[in-house]
Amino acid sequence: MNHSHKYQLSLLALLIITGIFFSCDSYQASPMDLSRHKIIPVPVSVVSTGSSFRITANTTINVASEDEEVISVAGFLRDILRPATGFELPVSINKAAGKRSINLNLIDEEELGNEGYLLYIAEKNIRLEANTAEGLFRGIQSIRQLLPALIERDSVQDVVWEIASGSIRDYPVYEYRSAMLDVSRHFFGPENIREVIDWLVRYKMNNLHLHLSDDQGWRIEIEKWPELTKTGGSSQVGGGKGGYLSKDEFKALVQYATERYINIVPEIDMPGHTNAALASYSFLNCNDKSPDLYTGTEVGFSTLCTERDSVYFFIDDVIGEITEMIPGPYFHIGGDESHVTKKEDYIYFVQKVQEIVTRHGKQMIGWDEIAQIKLREDALVQVWNSEENAVNAVRQGSKVILSPANRCYLDMKYDSTTTLGLSWAGLIEVDHGYDWYPEQLIQEVKKEHILGIECPLWTETVTNMDEMEFLVFPRLPGYAEIGWSQKENRSWETYKQRLAGQTAVFEEMGLDFYRSKLISWEK
Repeated sequence: MNHSHKYQLSLLALLIITGIFFSCDSYQASPMDLSRHKIIPVPVSVVSTGSSFRITANTTINVASEDEEVISVAGFLRDILRPATGFELPVSINKAAGKRSINLNLIDEEELGNEGYLLYIAEKNIRLEANTAEGLFRGIQSIRQLLPALIERDSVQDVVWEIASGSIRDYPVYEYRSAMLDVSRHFFGPENIREVIDWLVRYKMNNLHLHLSDDQGWRIEIEKWPELTKTGGSSQVGGGKGGYLSKDEFKALVQYATERYINIVPEIDMPGHTNAALASYSFLNCNDKSPDLYTGTEVGFSTLCTERDSVYFFIDDVIGEITEMIPGPYFHIGGDESHVTKKEDYIYFVQKVQEIVTRHGKQMIGWDEIAQIKLREDALVQVWNSEENAVNAVRQGSKVILSPANRCYLDMKYDSTTTLGLSWAGLIEVDHGYDWYPEQLIQEVKKEHILGIECPLWTETVTNMDEMEFLVFPRLPGYAEIGWSQKENRSWETYKQRLAGQTAVFEEMGLDFYRSKLISWEK
Protein backbone atom coordinates (compact mmCIF):
# COMPACT_ATOMS: atom_id res chain seq x y z
CA MET A 1 0.00 0.00 0.00
CA ASN A 2 1.47 3.40 -0.98
CA HIS A 3 2.04 6.20 1.49
CA SER A 4 -0.64 8.40 -0.11
CA HIS A 5 -3.32 5.73 0.39
CA LYS A 6 -2.19 5.14 3.99
CA TYR A 7 -2.48 8.88 4.63
CA GLN A 8 -5.98 9.02 3.10
CA LEU A 9 -7.12 6.10 5.29
CA SER A 10 -5.61 7.71 8.41
CA LEU A 11 -7.29 11.03 7.60
CA LEU A 12 -10.62 9.27 7.02
CA ALA A 13 -10.30 7.45 10.37
CA LEU A 14 -9.49 10.73 12.11
CA LEU A 15 -12.49 12.44 10.51
CA ILE A 16 -14.77 9.57 11.55
CA ILE A 17 -13.50 9.66 15.16
CA THR A 18 -13.77 13.45 15.24
CA GLY A 19 -17.26 13.28 13.78
CA ILE A 20 -18.35 10.79 16.40
CA PHE A 21 -16.88 12.96 19.14
CA PHE A 22 -18.57 16.13 17.96
CA SER A 23 -21.86 14.41 17.16
CA CYS A 24 -21.99 13.29 20.79
CA ASP A 25 -21.57 16.78 22.18
CA SER A 26 -22.15 19.32 19.40
CA TYR A 27 -25.75 20.22 18.75
CA GLN A 28 -28.04 23.10 18.05
CA ALA A 29 -29.69 24.06 21.35
CA SER A 30 -33.47 23.76 21.17
CA PRO A 31 -35.50 26.91 21.81
CA MET A 32 -37.37 26.43 25.10
CA ASP A 33 -39.29 28.73 27.45
CA LEU A 34 -38.37 28.21 31.12
CA SER A 35 -41.35 30.29 32.26
CA ARG A 36 -43.74 27.70 30.78
CA HIS A 37 -42.41 24.88 32.92
CA LYS A 38 -44.73 23.82 35.71
CA ILE A 39 -42.64 23.76 38.88
CA ILE A 40 -44.34 22.99 42.21
CA PRO A 41 -43.92 24.80 44.56
CA VAL A 42 -43.88 27.89 42.36
CA PRO A 43 -40.50 29.71 42.71
CA VAL A 44 -39.99 33.32 43.82
CA SER A 45 -38.95 34.33 40.29
CA VAL A 46 -38.30 32.69 36.92
CA VAL A 47 -36.58 34.39 33.95
CA SER A 48 -36.41 32.63 30.58
CA THR A 49 -33.61 33.13 28.04
CA GLY A 50 -35.25 31.04 25.31
CA SER A 51 -32.62 28.35 24.79
CA SER A 52 -31.65 25.10 26.53
CA PHE A 53 -28.95 22.96 28.13
CA ARG A 54 -28.57 19.34 27.07
CA ILE A 55 -27.31 16.57 29.33
CA THR A 56 -25.07 14.26 27.28
CA ALA A 57 -22.58 11.43 27.78
CA ASN A 58 -19.92 14.12 28.29
CA THR A 59 -21.77 15.97 31.07
CA THR A 60 -20.06 16.11 34.45
CA ILE A 61 -21.22 17.26 37.87
CA ASN A 62 -18.81 19.71 39.36
CA VAL A 63 -18.51 20.70 43.03
CA ALA A 64 -16.61 23.89 43.75
CA SER A 65 -15.51 22.90 47.25
CA GLU A 66 -14.38 19.89 49.26
CA ASP A 67 -17.38 20.13 51.60
CA GLU A 68 -18.44 16.50 52.19
CA GLU A 69 -22.11 17.42 52.51
CA VAL A 70 -22.08 19.22 49.15
CA ILE A 71 -20.28 16.26 47.53
CA SER A 72 -22.99 14.00 48.96
CA VAL A 73 -25.71 16.22 47.44
CA ALA A 74 -23.91 16.05 44.09
CA GLY A 75 -23.97 12.27 44.39
CA PHE A 76 -27.72 12.40 45.00
CA LEU A 77 -28.16 14.39 41.76
CA ARG A 78 -26.01 11.89 39.86
CA ASP A 79 -28.05 8.99 41.27
CA ILE A 80 -31.30 10.63 40.08
CA LEU A 81 -29.99 11.30 36.57
CA ARG A 82 -27.90 8.23 35.82
CA PRO A 83 -30.46 5.36 35.51
CA ALA A 84 -32.72 6.91 32.84
CA THR A 85 -30.00 8.78 30.92
CA GLY A 86 -27.47 5.95 31.01
CA PHE A 87 -24.73 8.57 31.35
CA GLU A 88 -21.89 8.20 33.85
CA LEU A 89 -22.09 11.84 35.08
CA PRO A 90 -18.94 11.72 37.22
CA VAL A 91 -18.71 14.04 40.23
CA SER A 92 -15.53 16.10 40.29
CA ILE A 93 -14.15 18.72 42.65
CA ASN A 94 -13.01 21.70 40.61
CA LYS A 95 -13.37 25.41 41.22
CA ALA A 96 -13.68 26.24 37.51
CA ALA A 97 -17.00 25.57 35.79
CA GLY A 98 -16.36 23.33 32.81
CA LYS A 99 -18.23 23.12 29.52
CA ARG A 100 -21.22 20.76 29.56
CA SER A 101 -21.15 20.65 33.37
CA ILE A 102 -23.66 21.00 36.19
CA ASN A 103 -21.97 23.05 38.89
CA LEU A 104 -22.87 23.15 42.58
CA ASN A 105 -21.51 26.16 44.48
CA LEU A 106 -21.84 27.48 48.01
CA ILE A 107 -22.34 31.25 48.28
CA ASP A 108 -23.33 33.72 50.98
CA GLU A 109 -26.59 35.53 50.29
CA GLU A 110 -28.70 36.34 53.32
CA GLU A 111 -32.09 36.40 51.58
CA LEU A 112 -31.79 32.75 50.52
CA GLY A 113 -31.58 31.47 54.11
CA ASN A 114 -30.86 27.78 54.72
CA GLU A 115 -33.09 26.37 52.00
CA GLY A 116 -33.11 28.90 49.18
CA TYR A 117 -31.16 28.51 45.95
CA LEU A 118 -30.24 30.22 42.68
CA LEU A 119 -30.34 28.23 39.44
CA TYR A 120 -28.69 29.51 36.27
CA ILE A 121 -29.18 27.43 33.12
CA ALA A 122 -27.15 28.31 30.01
CA GLU A 123 -26.41 26.40 26.80
CA LYS A 124 -22.91 25.45 28.02
CA ASN A 125 -23.54 24.66 31.66
CA ILE A 126 -25.83 24.83 34.69
CA ARG A 127 -24.92 26.63 37.89
CA LEU A 128 -26.79 25.85 41.13
CA GLU A 129 -25.90 28.07 44.09
CA ALA A 130 -27.02 28.17 47.71
CA ASN A 131 -25.82 29.10 51.18
CA THR A 132 -25.97 25.49 52.36
CA ALA A 133 -25.95 21.93 51.07
CA GLU A 134 -29.62 21.80 52.05
CA GLY A 135 -30.36 24.72 49.72
CA LEU A 136 -28.54 22.93 46.89
CA PHE A 137 -30.65 19.84 47.62
CA ARG A 138 -33.88 21.85 47.30
CA GLY A 139 -32.62 23.28 44.00
CA ILE A 140 -31.97 19.79 42.66
CA GLN A 141 -35.70 19.08 43.00
CA SER A 142 -36.35 21.94 40.56
CA ILE A 143 -33.80 20.55 38.09
CA ARG A 144 -35.63 17.23 38.40
CA GLN A 145 -38.98 18.83 37.57
CA LEU A 146 -37.52 20.65 34.56
CA LEU A 147 -36.56 17.35 32.91
CA PRO A 148 -38.95 14.99 31.09
CA ALA A 149 -40.92 12.76 33.49
CA LEU A 150 -39.08 9.72 32.08
CA ILE A 151 -36.10 10.79 34.21
CA GLU A 152 -37.84 8.87 37.01
CA ARG A 153 -37.37 5.50 35.29
CA ASP A 154 -34.70 3.06 36.41
CA SER A 155 -33.71 1.94 32.91
CA VAL A 156 -32.14 3.83 29.99
CA GLN A 157 -34.65 5.84 27.94
CA ASP A 158 -34.24 7.05 24.35
CA VAL A 159 -34.82 10.72 25.19
CA VAL A 160 -33.07 14.01 24.49
CA TRP A 161 -32.44 15.31 28.02
CA GLU A 162 -32.86 19.07 27.66
CA ILE A 163 -33.56 21.73 30.27
CA ALA A 164 -34.91 25.17 29.34
CA SER A 165 -32.42 28.00 29.86
CA GLY A 166 -32.83 30.96 32.17
CA SER A 167 -32.65 31.63 35.89
CA ILE A 168 -34.65 30.76 39.01
CA ARG A 169 -34.47 32.50 42.35
CA ASP A 170 -36.23 30.66 45.15
CA TYR A 171 -36.61 30.36 48.93
CA PRO A 172 -39.42 29.31 51.30
CA VAL A 173 -41.91 31.53 53.13
CA TYR A 174 -42.31 29.19 56.11
CA GLU A 175 -39.63 27.31 58.02
CA TYR A 176 -41.76 24.22 58.77
CA ARG A 177 -43.44 22.34 55.89
CA SER A 178 -44.67 18.94 56.89
CA ALA A 179 -46.92 15.97 56.45
CA MET A 180 -48.04 13.58 59.18
CA LEU A 181 -48.45 9.82 58.82
CA ASP A 182 -50.48 7.92 61.40
CA VAL A 183 -48.94 4.44 61.67
CA SER A 184 -50.98 3.61 64.78
CA ARG A 185 -54.51 3.04 63.43
CA HIS A 186 -53.05 0.90 60.65
CA PHE A 187 -49.37 0.00 60.71
CA PHE A 188 -47.12 1.02 57.83
CA GLY A 189 -43.55 -0.29 57.90
CA PRO A 190 -40.13 1.16 56.99
CA GLU A 191 -40.44 0.60 53.23
CA ASN A 192 -43.76 2.47 53.11
CA ILE A 193 -42.43 5.32 55.26
CA ARG A 194 -39.38 5.70 53.01
CA GLU A 195 -41.73 6.11 50.07
CA VAL A 196 -43.57 8.89 51.91
CA ILE A 197 -40.23 10.58 52.63
CA ASP A 198 -39.47 10.50 48.89
CA TRP A 199 -42.80 12.21 48.18
CA LEU A 200 -41.93 15.03 50.58
CA VAL A 201 -38.44 15.44 49.10
CA ARG A 202 -39.83 15.99 45.60
CA TYR A 203 -41.96 18.96 46.68
CA LYS A 204 -39.42 20.59 49.02
CA MET A 205 -41.14 19.70 52.30
CA ASN A 206 -38.81 19.28 55.26
CA ASN A 207 -40.56 17.42 58.12
CA LEU A 208 -42.35 14.09 58.51
CA HIS A 209 -44.43 13.81 61.68
CA LEU A 210 -44.91 10.14 62.66
CA HIS A 211 -47.90 9.42 64.90
CA LEU A 212 -46.38 6.44 66.72
CA SER A 213 -48.92 5.63 69.43
CA ASP A 214 -52.67 5.65 69.86
CA ASP A 215 -55.50 3.58 71.29
CA GLN A 216 -55.16 1.00 68.53
CA GLY A 217 -51.41 0.40 68.55
CA TRP A 218 -47.96 1.26 69.92
CA ARG A 219 -45.47 1.37 67.05
CA ILE A 220 -41.94 1.96 68.38
CA GLU A 221 -39.69 -0.31 70.42
CA ILE A 222 -38.82 0.94 73.92
CA GLU A 223 -36.19 -1.36 75.44
CA LYS A 224 -37.08 -0.59 79.06
CA TRP A 225 -40.76 -1.33 78.42
CA PRO A 226 -40.94 -4.31 76.02
CA GLU A 227 -44.68 -5.01 76.50
CA LEU A 228 -45.47 -1.76 74.67
CA THR A 229 -44.69 -3.44 71.36
CA LYS A 230 -45.26 -7.08 72.37
CA THR A 231 -48.81 -6.34 73.56
CA GLY A 232 -49.59 -2.78 72.44
CA GLY A 233 -48.09 -3.28 68.99
CA SER A 234 -50.10 -6.42 68.23
CA SER A 235 -53.37 -4.77 67.16
CA GLN A 236 -54.79 -2.23 64.75
CA VAL A 237 -58.12 -0.95 63.46
CA GLY A 238 -60.26 -3.85 62.27
CA GLY A 239 -58.27 -6.43 64.22
CA GLY A 240 -55.24 -6.89 61.98
CA LYS A 241 -51.88 -8.07 63.32
CA GLY A 242 -50.43 -4.57 63.79
CA GLY A 243 -46.66 -4.27 63.93
CA TYR A 244 -43.99 -1.89 65.13
CA LEU A 245 -40.66 -0.29 64.27
CA SER A 246 -37.64 -1.77 66.01
CA LYS A 247 -35.08 0.71 67.25
CA ASP A 248 -32.74 -0.31 64.43
CA GLU A 249 -35.50 0.21 61.86
CA PHE A 250 -36.37 3.59 63.32
CA LYS A 251 -32.71 4.68 63.35
CA ALA A 252 -32.35 3.63 59.71
CA LEU A 253 -35.46 5.63 58.81
CA VAL A 254 -34.11 8.69 60.62
CA GLN A 255 -30.82 8.35 58.73
CA TYR A 256 -32.62 7.95 55.38
CA ALA A 257 -34.69 11.06 56.11
CA THR A 258 -31.75 13.10 57.40
CA GLU A 259 -29.70 12.36 54.28
CA ARG A 260 -32.61 13.87 52.31
CA TYR A 261 -33.04 16.90 54.58
CA ILE A 262 -36.29 15.61 56.07
CA ASN A 263 -36.61 15.89 59.85
CA ILE A 264 -38.52 13.11 61.63
CA VAL A 265 -40.91 14.43 64.29
CA PRO A 266 -41.94 11.53 66.58
CA GLU A 267 -45.26 11.71 68.41
CA ILE A 268 -46.29 9.75 71.49
CA ASP A 269 -49.88 10.83 72.10
CA MET A 270 -50.82 11.41 75.77
CA PRO A 271 -52.54 11.52 78.24
CA GLY A 272 -55.45 10.40 76.01
CA HIS A 273 -55.24 8.13 72.94
CA THR A 274 -53.33 5.73 75.20
CA ASN A 275 -55.27 2.45 75.28
CA ALA A 276 -52.44 0.44 73.66
CA ALA A 277 -50.06 1.58 76.43
CA LEU A 278 -52.68 0.98 79.14
CA ALA A 279 -53.23 -2.56 77.84
CA SER A 280 -49.48 -3.17 78.04
CA TYR A 281 -48.85 -1.97 81.62
CA SER A 282 -51.59 -1.94 84.25
CA PHE A 283 -49.87 0.60 86.53
CA LEU A 284 -50.52 3.30 83.91
CA ASN A 285 -54.22 3.02 84.87
CA CYS A 286 -55.53 4.45 88.12
CA ASN A 287 -57.47 1.20 88.71
CA ASP A 288 -54.38 -0.99 88.08
CA LYS A 289 -56.26 -2.99 85.47
CA SER A 290 -55.21 -3.39 81.86
CA PRO A 291 -58.06 -2.84 79.39
CA ASP A 292 -58.54 -5.05 76.35
CA LEU A 293 -56.77 -4.09 73.13
CA TYR A 294 -58.90 -1.75 71.03
CA THR A 295 -59.55 -2.13 67.29
CA GLY A 296 -62.35 0.41 66.76
CA THR A 297 -62.18 4.07 65.75
CA GLU A 298 -63.80 5.99 68.63
CA VAL A 299 -61.70 8.61 70.43
CA GLY A 300 -61.52 10.26 73.83
CA PHE A 301 -62.14 7.29 76.14
CA SER A 302 -58.62 6.57 77.48
CA THR A 303 -56.28 8.39 79.86
CA LEU A 304 -53.04 7.82 81.71
CA CYS A 305 -53.19 8.05 85.51
CA THR A 306 -51.90 11.62 85.73
CA GLU A 307 -51.45 11.62 89.54
CA ARG A 308 -48.86 8.81 89.73
CA ASP A 309 -45.12 9.54 89.84
CA SER A 310 -44.49 6.14 88.21
CA VAL A 311 -46.33 7.34 85.09
CA TYR A 312 -43.86 10.21 84.70
CA PHE A 313 -40.88 7.87 85.20
CA PHE A 314 -42.35 5.77 82.38
CA ILE A 315 -42.82 8.84 80.14
CA ASP A 316 -39.26 9.97 80.89
CA ASP A 317 -37.93 6.60 79.74
CA VAL A 318 -40.01 6.65 76.56
CA ILE A 319 -39.08 10.21 75.61
CA GLY A 320 -35.45 9.57 76.51
CA GLU A 321 -35.09 6.49 74.31
CA ILE A 322 -36.79 8.11 71.33
CA THR A 323 -35.01 11.48 71.52
CA GLU A 324 -31.63 9.72 71.62
CA MET A 325 -32.39 8.48 68.10
CA ILE A 326 -33.37 11.80 66.47
CA PRO A 327 -31.05 14.68 65.57
CA GLY A 328 -33.99 17.06 64.97
CA PRO A 329 -35.26 19.62 67.50
CA TYR A 330 -38.86 18.48 68.03
CA PHE A 331 -40.80 15.96 70.11
CA HIS A 332 -44.59 15.79 69.78
CA ILE A 333 -46.61 14.88 72.90
CA GLY A 334 -50.06 14.76 71.27
CA GLY A 335 -52.36 16.13 73.95
CA ASP A 336 -55.57 16.07 71.92
CA GLU A 337 -59.04 14.72 72.66
CA SER A 338 -58.28 13.66 76.23
CA HIS A 339 -61.96 13.86 77.08
CA VAL A 340 -61.97 11.66 80.22
CA THR A 341 -59.03 13.48 81.85
CA LYS A 342 -60.20 16.16 84.28
CA LYS A 343 -59.09 19.60 83.12
CA GLU A 344 -56.94 20.28 86.20
CA ASP A 345 -55.30 16.84 85.79
CA TYR A 346 -54.71 17.51 82.09
CA ILE A 347 -53.03 20.86 82.81
CA TYR A 348 -50.84 19.33 85.54
CA PHE A 349 -49.87 16.46 83.22
CA VAL A 350 -48.90 18.55 80.19
CA GLN A 351 -46.85 20.93 82.34
CA LYS A 352 -44.93 17.96 83.79
CA VAL A 353 -44.36 16.43 80.34
CA GLN A 354 -43.24 19.79 78.96
CA GLU A 355 -40.45 19.76 81.57
CA ILE A 356 -39.45 16.20 80.61
CA VAL A 357 -39.24 17.06 76.88
CA THR A 358 -37.16 20.16 77.68
CA ARG A 359 -34.84 18.13 79.92
CA HIS A 360 -34.15 15.83 76.98
CA GLY A 361 -33.10 18.81 74.87
CA LYS A 362 -36.10 19.01 72.53
CA GLN A 363 -38.86 21.51 71.74
CA MET A 364 -42.31 20.31 72.66
CA ILE A 365 -45.04 20.24 70.03
CA GLY A 366 -48.62 19.43 70.96
CA TRP A 367 -52.07 19.61 69.40
CA ASP A 368 -53.86 22.88 70.12
CA GLU A 369 -55.43 21.69 73.41
CA ILE A 370 -52.03 22.17 75.09
CA ALA A 371 -52.50 25.96 74.81
CA GLN A 372 -54.61 25.64 77.99
CA ILE A 373 -51.41 25.33 80.06
CA LYS A 374 -48.66 27.88 80.72
CA LEU A 375 -46.35 27.17 77.82
CA ARG A 376 -42.65 27.73 77.47
CA GLU A 377 -41.98 30.25 74.69
CA ASP A 378 -40.23 27.57 72.62
CA ALA A 379 -43.26 25.25 72.80
CA LEU A 380 -45.10 24.81 69.50
CA VAL A 381 -48.86 24.48 69.18
CA GLN A 382 -50.31 22.52 66.27
CA VAL A 383 -53.68 24.06 65.45
CA TRP A 384 -56.17 21.53 64.13
CA ASN A 385 -59.50 22.59 65.60
CA SER A 386 -59.71 25.56 68.00
CA GLU A 387 -59.12 29.18 67.02
CA GLU A 388 -59.35 30.06 70.71
CA ASN A 389 -56.42 27.76 71.49
CA ALA A 390 -54.44 29.23 68.60
CA VAL A 391 -54.93 32.76 69.91
CA ASN A 392 -54.09 31.60 73.44
CA ALA A 393 -50.83 30.12 72.14
CA VAL A 394 -49.61 33.25 70.32
CA ARG A 395 -50.55 35.45 73.28
CA GLN A 396 -48.18 33.32 75.36
CA GLY A 397 -45.40 33.85 72.81
CA SER A 398 -45.58 30.38 71.25
CA LYS A 399 -45.49 29.82 67.52
CA VAL A 400 -48.11 27.71 65.78
CA ILE A 401 -48.14 25.03 63.10
CA LEU A 402 -51.35 25.25 61.10
CA SER A 403 -53.22 22.02 60.30
CA PRO A 404 -56.85 23.13 60.07
CA ALA A 405 -58.83 19.90 59.77
CA ASN A 406 -61.33 21.37 57.28
CA ARG A 407 -58.49 22.35 54.90
CA CYS A 408 -55.52 20.08 55.62
CA TYR A 409 -56.66 16.64 56.74
CA LEU A 410 -55.65 14.22 54.00
CA ASP A 411 -58.02 11.55 55.31
CA MET A 412 -61.08 13.63 54.42
CA LYS A 413 -63.06 12.63 51.32
CA TYR A 414 -62.71 14.71 48.15
CA ASP A 415 -66.47 14.87 47.53
CA SER A 416 -69.68 13.07 48.45
CA THR A 417 -69.00 10.29 45.92
CA THR A 418 -65.56 9.39 47.33
CA THR A 419 -65.71 5.96 48.97
CA LEU A 420 -62.38 6.19 50.82
CA GLY A 421 -61.81 8.50 53.76
CA LEU A 422 -63.92 10.35 56.33
CA SER A 423 -66.01 13.52 56.24
CA TRP A 424 -66.42 14.76 59.83
CA ALA A 425 -64.26 17.85 59.09
CA GLY A 426 -65.90 18.41 55.70
CA LEU A 427 -65.11 17.52 52.10
CA ILE A 428 -61.71 18.67 50.79
CA GLU A 429 -61.53 18.85 47.01
CA VAL A 430 -58.18 19.85 45.54
CA ASP A 431 -59.15 23.53 45.25
CA HIS A 432 -60.43 23.72 48.85
CA GLY A 433 -57.20 22.17 50.13
CA TYR A 434 -55.06 24.63 48.17
CA ASP A 435 -56.89 27.94 48.05
CA TRP A 436 -56.22 29.48 51.46
CA TYR A 437 -53.47 31.56 53.07
CA PRO A 438 -52.02 30.73 56.50
CA GLU A 439 -51.73 34.35 57.65
CA GLN A 440 -55.42 34.97 56.87
CA LEU A 441 -56.83 31.88 58.60
CA ILE A 442 -57.22 33.32 62.12
CA GLN A 443 -57.47 37.07 62.67
CA GLU A 444 -55.07 37.33 65.62
CA VAL A 445 -52.55 34.84 64.21
CA LYS A 446 -50.20 36.81 62.00
CA LYS A 447 -47.48 35.58 59.67
CA GLU A 448 -44.79 36.11 62.30
CA HIS A 449 -46.64 33.77 64.67
CA ILE A 450 -46.67 30.87 62.18
CA LEU A 451 -43.81 28.37 62.02
CA GLY A 452 -45.42 26.60 59.09
CA ILE A 453 -48.10 24.14 57.99
CA GLU A 454 -48.67 20.41 58.12
CA CYS A 455 -51.10 18.09 56.32
CA PRO A 456 -51.94 15.04 58.47
CA LEU A 457 -53.04 11.65 57.19
CA TRP A 458 -54.97 9.69 59.83
CA THR A 459 -55.34 6.05 58.86
CA GLU A 460 -58.61 4.78 60.33
CA THR A 461 -59.74 4.00 56.75
CA VAL A 462 -56.32 3.58 55.11
CA THR A 463 -55.11 -0.04 54.97
CA ASN A 464 -52.55 -0.09 52.13
CA MET A 465 -50.35 2.12 49.95
CA ASP A 466 -52.83 2.39 47.07
CA GLU A 467 -55.38 3.88 49.45
CA MET A 468 -52.75 6.18 50.91
CA GLU A 469 -51.68 7.38 47.47
CA PHE A 470 -55.29 8.11 46.51
CA LEU A 471 -55.85 10.37 49.54
CA VAL A 472 -52.42 12.02 49.49
CA PHE A 473 -52.27 12.78 45.76
CA PRO A 474 -52.92 15.20 44.21
CA ARG A 475 -53.39 17.24 47.41
CA LEU A 476 -49.86 16.97 48.83
CA PRO A 477 -48.12 19.26 46.26
CA GLY A 478 -50.64 22.00 47.08
CA TYR A 479 -49.77 21.92 50.78
CA ALA A 480 -46.09 22.00 49.85
CA GLU A 481 -46.75 25.15 47.82
CA ILE A 482 -48.72 26.83 50.60
CA GLY A 483 -45.73 26.38 52.90
CA TRP A 484 -43.02 27.32 50.40
CA SER A 485 -44.28 29.89 47.89
CA GLN A 486 -44.84 33.63 48.08
CA LYS A 487 -48.47 34.66 48.50
CA GLU A 488 -48.35 36.94 45.44
CA ASN A 489 -47.15 34.06 43.23
CA ARG A 490 -49.98 31.74 44.22
CA SER A 491 -53.41 31.42 42.63
CA TRP A 492 -55.73 28.50 42.06
CA GLU A 493 -55.99 29.29 38.33
CA THR A 494 -52.25 29.00 37.73
CA TYR A 495 -51.75 26.20 40.24
CA LYS A 496 -54.28 23.86 38.63
CA GLN A 497 -52.41 24.18 35.32
CA ARG A 498 -49.10 23.35 37.00
CA LEU A 499 -50.74 20.46 38.83
CA ALA A 500 -52.03 19.11 35.49
CA GLY A 501 -48.38 19.21 34.38
CA GLN A 502 -47.55 16.66 37.09
CA THR A 503 -49.70 13.96 35.43
CA ALA A 504 -46.80 12.14 33.78
CA VAL A 505 -44.71 12.38 36.96
CA PHE A 506 -47.50 10.87 39.08
CA GLU A 507 -47.81 8.07 36.53
CA GLU A 508 -44.05 7.44 36.47
CA MET A 509 -44.12 7.30 40.28
CA GLY A 510 -46.81 4.62 40.00
CA LEU A 511 -49.28 6.62 42.08
CA ASP A 512 -52.92 5.60 42.32
CA PHE A 513 -53.97 9.26 42.46
CA TYR A 514 -57.41 10.89 42.46
CA ARG A 515 -58.15 12.38 39.04
CA SER A 516 -60.14 15.39 40.17
CA LYS A 517 -62.53 16.76 37.55
CA LEU A 518 -61.31 20.24 38.47
CA ILE A 519 -57.96 19.49 36.79
CA SER A 520 -57.39 19.08 33.04
CA TRP A 521 -54.99 16.16 33.47
CA GLU A 522 -52.50 15.91 30.62
CA LYS A 523 -52.60 12.88 28.37
